[in-house]
Amino acid sequence: MTEKTKLNPTLKLVLDIGPLVLFFAINAKIGIYAATGVFMVAVLIALAVAYALTRRIEIMPVVTAIVVFIFGGLTLIFHDDLFIKLKPTIIYVLFGGALLGGLLLGKPLLGLVFDSVFNLTEEGWRKLTWRWTFFFFALAIINEIVWRTQTTDFWVSFKLFGVVPLTFAFGALQYPLLTKYNADKKD
Repeated sequence: MTEKTKLNPTLKLVLDIGPLVLFFAINAKIGIYAATGVFMVAVLIALAVAYALTRRIEIMPVVTAIVVFIFGGLTLIFHDDLFIKLKPTIIYVLFGGALLGGLLLGKPLLGLVFDSVFNLTEEGWRKLTWRWTFFFFALAIINEIVWRTQTTDFWVSFKLFGVVPLTFAFGALQYPLLTKYNADKKD
């Protein structure tokens, strides 16, 4: 069995956040509709580059791309930014719901996504999955509050300068759990 080809972490970060940075920049210069179109293309390019380099497609970016195309397309077709503002809420609820469903079925799905990155005990995967489940649902609520109470420009900025740092901070805060439940650690 061959080892899966992994992306350089910096390139993976660029592919994950690059479309959002373009969305922010184009929104600031031209507006939400142009930004939505560029975002849709950038997400597709990021998927293609990741596939070209690894010869596999990860599920989370694919689900994100599908939702981006559906809600981005609706935004452009109806010329209504409501759809692109709902997109993050839908993605966060889908991811949180999938993780919750896996937990209820006794299968912490986060282990399938990060199995090549972390080697945790069953309890560790379960606890980490619960934490990310709650985090995704919290992000959904936050997105709803921000887009409903703030301007479109503020919402776009918050996606880049609020949600991205929150996600990195939340991920970093999981380090003690990752260390405590590391299946490779020697007692």
